[in-house]
Amino acid sequence: MNPIIHDQPLPYVELLPERAADAVELVVIHCTELPDLATARDYGEKVLHPGGTGNSGHYYIDRDGAVCRYVPGTRVANHVRGHNPNSIGIELVNLGRYPHWWDSRQQQMTEPYPAAQIDALRALLARLCSDFPSLRQIAGHEDLDTALMPASDDPARQIRRKLDPGPMFPWDRVLQGSGLTRIGAR
Repeated sequence: MNPIIHDQPLPYVELLPERAADAVELVVIHCTELPDLATARDYGEKVLHPGGTGNSGHYYIDRDGAVCRYVPGTRVANHVRGHNPNSIGIELVNLGRYPHWWDSRQQQMTEPYPAAQIDALRALLARLCSDFPSLRQIAGHEDLDTALMPASDDPARQIRRKLDPGPMFPWDRVLQGSGLTRIGAR
């Protein structure tokens, strides 16, 4: 099954560095930790870096399985510390810890990932494996960014910066038949 991909390039996409398709070795799974796709788009459009770019995944998958491409895979998006040059970021719309990301009392992620969203992710992964010949690995954002930070409610307490895609993410189902190997799993 080939997913329908809605191209919606970010305003600064031409400012992101280009790369060859064979530079992509890794897919990183994120959740937006926001209420909806429109809010995620607003965050992605914010310019946060001196070069005029922001933080964004390449692909966003809504709860109903709709797939949007904000950044082509042949450009480097800013989605995970230390792994941007060789990876593609896929963001799944999910509340995560929203809106209390850094509150030590609000670190539970309880929203399940709908079947339509996971089916679309599996179809997108199959397409990416075809389009990017060196793609062999997959990781969660939480697997790669393990930094701690002070909690907003009590700076003496340390919490994980990133927990996504979180405990509700069905890794076994996603990995089944994908040909991808999960790296960095805790």
